[in-house]
Parts: sequence; structure tokens; C-alpha cells
Amino acid sequence: MTSSMRDLKVYTTYPHSCSYLKDQEATTLFIDPRQEMDQALYSRLSTMGFRRSGNHIYRPHCASCTACIPARVPVREFRPSRAQRRTFKRNSDLRIEQTGDINDPVAYDLYYRYIEQRHADGDMFPPDREQYTSFLSDAWNCTRYYRFYEGERLLAVAVVDALTDGMSAIYTFFEPEAERRSLGSYAILWQIEHARELGLDYLYLGYWIRNCAKMSYKTDYRPLELCIGNRWQAFQEDAAGSQ
Repeated sequence: MTSSMRDLKVYTTYPHSCSYLKDQEATTLFIDPRQEMDQALYSRLSTMGFRRSGNHIYRPHCASCTACIPARVPVREFRPSRAQRRTFKRNSDLRIEQTGDINDPVAYDLYYRYIEQRHADGDMFPPDREQYTSFLSDAWNCTRYYRFYEGERLLAVAVVDALTDGMSAIYTFFEPEAERRSLGSYAILWQIEHARELGLDYLYLGYWIRNCAKMSYKTDYRPLELCIGNRWQAFQEDAAGSQ
């Protein structure tokens, strides 16, 4: 363990309403925001199950619930299902560009419509420009913005952090009316393939929550690894169900 890891200060929030499970309270552990951060330390924390939101690095730390389980895909071993191969083929006409930020009106308008139509029941509703900028800002020069175009029309944006051992899927927003394309699934499939092309090991997907439909989809990407008891292990229905 490096001196930086030994010297880290962490804090916990007061219990608050859980964003994912109804009638549950949550507590969050977060790294001191004054901590000097770089890609190496951020990557190490990611292997320990931490995630990023804006410039804050956090991990669920609930007293009586362990439903939030960190998940990642070992990209070299990933094999798409038949449905996933169809999704990839369906979007083969899209053009992908990497940009330095997403502060332009076109990207924000897409985000606004996505939140309005897909997540009106979530924490990010109503959409707000300040919150958008804070949440998806470039962290420690690690953040990459990938734009998916149909011709000149922006259809999706994937916000991804570059780690030393992989990529971390921070957030994806897309055209809510293009349902046939399954853009959310395609963005994950593209990130898996892109990480493999870059010679990386993993795509970190955030937290898998069995009883939360918005999070349970992550087991569609196999093989999947879960961090249970501070140890990464292959996803197994029985083992994950015991959490």
C-alpha cells in the first residue's frame, strides 16, 4: 500500500433516502475532497469499489444493506450474446468522435431531453446545467467524451474515465426517441471493444443491484466480475444472491 493510500481520510454521510431501493436508507463513504488525486490513486480506489461523481469519490457504506456491488467486465474474455451482436450491427453506421468537453448546447440539449423523458423519477430530474457540468466534468485529466453521430446528428454521449487498468463508464445519455437502436446497450458494447483495442483489462460499470431494474441489466455483459468482501470474483447467481 502506498503512502497516499495509508494517509487517505474518509468521511461518511448521515443516513439518507436510498436512490435505488424503495423505503431504504443509505450511507455513503467518501474520500476527503481536499485529497490530492491523480489517475494512479483514482485507479487504485476503483479496484476497491469506489466510484466518481464530479470530483467526489465515494462508495456505499450502509449499516444493514450490501445490495450495491461493484461490477466490471474483463474485456478480453467478453463474448457478446446473439442479441448484443445484433445491437452492434444495428449501430454500425454510427460515427464516433472523442471531444475535450461537452459544454456545448447540442450535447446539453440531448442530456436535457434524455433526463426529461427517461429519468423523470430520478435524482437528476429536473435537468440543470450547473448539475450537468459538475457531475460530468473532467476529473484529474482522466475523462474522455465519446460522441456517437448518425450523419451530423448527435445521438449519444458516453462519458468515460481512463484508468491504469481499464475504463470506467461514468454516464451515457442518448436520444430517447431512437429506441430501436438500443443506444445504452450499444454504448457499453462499444466501450468494451474500445478498452480491448487499447490493451486494457476492464470496463468498470459501477454498482450492480439485483433488485433495482435500472442497475440489474449489468449482468447481461458476461463474464462479469463482482467485488464481494473486498475481493473481485466471477459473477455467480447463487453467490450474488446471498448478498
